[in-house]
Amino acid sequence: MTQELSTTTALGTTTALDSTTAPHLARETGRPGAEPDWWRDAVIYQVYVRSFADSDGDGIGDLRGIRDRLPHLAALGVDAVWLTPFYASPQADGGYDVADYRAVDPLFGALSDADDLVREAHRLGLRVIVDIVPNHTSDQHAWFRSALAGGPGAPERAYYHFRPGKGADGELPPNDWESVFGGPAWTRVEVPDGDGGTSRPEAGGEWYLHLFAPEQPDLNWDHPAVHEEFASVLRFWLDLGVDGFRIDVAHGMVKAEGLPDIGLREQAKMIGAQVLPFFDQDGVHEIHRSWRRLLDGYEGERIGVAEAWAPSPERLALYVRPDEMHQAFNFQFLRCPWDPERMREVIDASLAATASVGAPTTWVLSNHDVVRHPTRYGDGPA
Repeated sequence: MTQELSTTTALGTTTALDSTTAPHLARETGRPGAEPDWWRDAVIYQVYVRSFADSDGDGIGDLRGIRDRLPHLAALGVDAVWLTPFYASPQADGGYDVADYRAVDPLFGALSDADDLVREAHRLGLRVIVDIVPNHTSDQHAWFRSALAGGPGAPERAYYHFRPGKGADGELPPNDWESVFGGPAWTRVEVPDGDGGTSRPEAGGEWYLHLFAPEQPDLNWDHPAVHEEFASVLRFWLDLGVDGFRIDVAHGMVKAEGLPDIGLREQAKMIGAQVLPFFDQDGVHEIHRSWRRLLDGYEGERIGVAEAWAPSPERLALYVRPDEMHQAFNFQFLRCPWDPERMREVIDASLAATASVGAPTTWVLSNHDVVRHPTRYGDGPA
């Protein structure tokens, strides 16, 4: 199975996708040339791993399939490829529910395949960006499994957001937050009752927070162990040779103190329209600063790309200040209708905001979360 194009994402500014677009890359052996600020005018091509290219005939794309087709991407003139998550995962959310950040899921190959892919990409003069998912883990992650097994008071529960419920018996969620995927952002912990495999709420009535699927419990970034673990994970992949990270939900790791109610219905419609107590909190920027220091400690100018749904170009620009991430997806541009006046407004506002912090604007037309631009722009009014 080969899918010629999973998604094309243009990061930075460029004019064409051909073999002359990126002559500065050393398409020979070893790591691509260490040009300063290579990311400012780079074209980065998204590869959705499970649907891009299948090397073994099982109907699922894999790392070997990607490696075999890297010459095609190099011939297009792209500067780098961004790989969606290929880590060990139950695949409740297409791999964005990670059970082990240092292991390759057998669906996609082995760790040696990831190493081979990076080496071949570098031989061809391509850089490799991998996804990192720091807002939440899988419910099958070792930490969360220990948190459930240990019951209320287990040390691992402090790595997540466990809270007692409201109501006489704790039967109501701790606050009114809604999941991006619909329904409450809280799930009550249940334990087997020993009678035919049925379950009941555990003693103490605790709930855990998940801004996405119930299988994706949110991490508590107030805990030092979470910071230490992700710094270690980043080093693991940087040591293997990757050139940077696309940071999933880069605006979501920090929650407002006390987890206050919002008082709004259909909260998902407000994402990217205003600052919410669980998204775009100012505290996320210190995390990004610490990661920028880590990235700067490696040769070859490794980069961070923020998936940040910010409510304005000015708020988005905060993610690409000189001591934070190198790029941030411009979702205002992606969501702009095919209208010349609206396009001009968004482009002018985006350029002004990023210029104020000395960063490029990251033009994004599509990704795995949105309908591709030929369909969006070609199907008439939005």
